[in-house]
Amino acid sequence: MENVKIIGAGYAIPDQKVSNEKLSQVVDTSDEWIRSRTGIVSRYISRQENTSDLALRAAKEAIQSAGIDSRMIRLILVATLTPDNYTPTVACQVQAGLGLNDQPIMAFDINAACSGFLFALECAASLLKEGVALVIGAETLSKILDWNDRNTCVLFGDGAGACLIQRVQDGSSMTFYARSQGDVDHALYCPDRGLQPDLVNQAQQKTYLSMKGRDVFRFAIQAMPDAIQQVLAGQSLDSVDLMIPHQANIRILEHVSKKMGFGMEKMFVNLDTFGNTSAASVPIALAQAWEQGKIQEGMHVILVGFGAGFTWAACRIQHGKGEDTQ
Repeated sequence: MENVKIIGAGYAIPDQKVSNEKLSQVVDTSDEWIRSRTGIVSRYISRQENTSDLALRAAKEAIQSAGIDSRMIRLILVATLTPDNYTPTVACQVQAGLGLNDQPIMAFDINAACSGFLFALECAASLLKEGVALVIGAETLSKILDWNDRNTCVLFGDGAGACLIQRVQDGSSMTFYARSQGDVDHALYCPDRGLQPDLVNQAQQKTYLSMKGRDVFRFAIQAMPDAIQQVLAGQSLDSVDLMIPHQANIRILEHVSKKMGFGMEKMFVNLDTFGNTSAASVPIALAQAWEQGKIQEGMHVILVGFGAGFTWAACRIQHGKGEDTQ
């Protein structure tokens, strides 16, 4: 358990909204087919902004939300599986974009797919000694989608979410749980370009995300309850005021809701609008809940997610009213 508290949150979405109807003009699908199987109605696709651009916009929104001087930031973690480049990291690009190159900051990226933000949040809470940590989940998944594959392209979207945390002495706390296991069957997989033993004719083949939907579903409905139960640590689900889950598929959320006896009305759901934004999914939902005043002092909130790897994680937030200890 870490005595840290969220003090601000923000999110950024690209300019192009793609409805199911519009997508049906590109691939063999329909609004009814997508909506009935996933709950998704639309998603946002980036045409000009890369992952770091969206991450930077979300970071600025979070800083404005917190009302702090950005020079208080001492740690920047970005969760992403779609960075702009192999190097430099998105986190370093965000640091530069915020004009903080002269500040004593450690910045790096984490890739735990859709669980990435929760992995990054736990790392930030553990590493933060003074000042403020900026934790971001950002993706431009449209870069790795095969727009002829209706089993994947209808599911995903682009976006970024961010939050700021700091240490406090008011009873606020975060309790974490994170696990992983190797996906030996490539249920959720995106290959790299691979080695190039032939130095003459180095054809660079485009690589795409692929998914075995049934395998991922079976994993998700086991992993999410496990993570939730672990962070509850024996407490009743009745003590939880709000749950913010990874926004992958409405059927998964409904299954978990029924299995655990936790009402859907207490889950924050926005996948109908944004689709699955991977590492950006939980922080976008968190930022929207924050913006809408659904996270109040004294509330108990659970963030939970699962993703490729396989990975799964949760964070139980006891949100108290406090003051900076630094």
